[in-house]
Amino acid sequence: MTVTDGDSKLPEIHEAESGRSPATRVSDSERDAVLQRVQAAFAEGRLDDTEFDERMRAALTARTQADLDALLADLPATQGPSAPAAAGRGPGRFAIALKSSVRRGGRWRVPERYTTVVYKGGGWLDLRAAELSGPATTFVAVAYKSRVTILVPPGVRVEMAGFGVTQGAEDEDPGYRLPADAPVIHVRGIAYKGTVEISTRPPERAALRR
Repeated sequence: MTVTDGDSKLPEIHEAESGRSPATRVSDSERDAVLQRVQAAFAEGRLDDTEFDERMRAALTARTQADLDALLADLPATQGPSAPAAAGRGPGRFAIALKSSVRRGGRWRVPERYTTVVYKGGGWLDLRAAELSGPATTFVAVAYKSRVTILVPPGVRVEMAGFGVTQGAEDEDPGYRLPADAPVIHVRGIAYKGTVEISTRPPERAALRR
């Protein structure tokens, strides 16, 4: 059988691959387990941006075992122990760019409080494959004539405050209810002739090549 999510094409699965009936209703913990496997697959380069976004959103809204099985059918059957997020002390708690850029992405460990200051440059903080240090993470972002973009995965609650902080219009109503214990990211932003932007979707590929 083949399970589809909207217009996206998900891999074919067989009922024998799952130890449970495909029609069995799934729990929040089972959704969380699939979210972690999809995130790991993205960090390993097995999924591109579009596939990652589709599968994360589909996992959050999955109702049955078949819905979840479809998201993992073309991924390794088991996941080994996760590799360390980063060697040594990692990226630290501060990042400052003067007429240059701050970029963080891939698998990196995010401290509970992270501050970035960008002066006439750009900032790009990709958290989709990152490891958060705790249930709540605070980002302090200062953008002077600059744009700082914080890209978060679906399933994370974002709380914003400050001046010049915006959220992508497509992210305001995700169409699903986040669990009470969902990770929380607090963004405290200050932007002067610039913006601090939070989004769950990456920009178009053409923009990334500029």
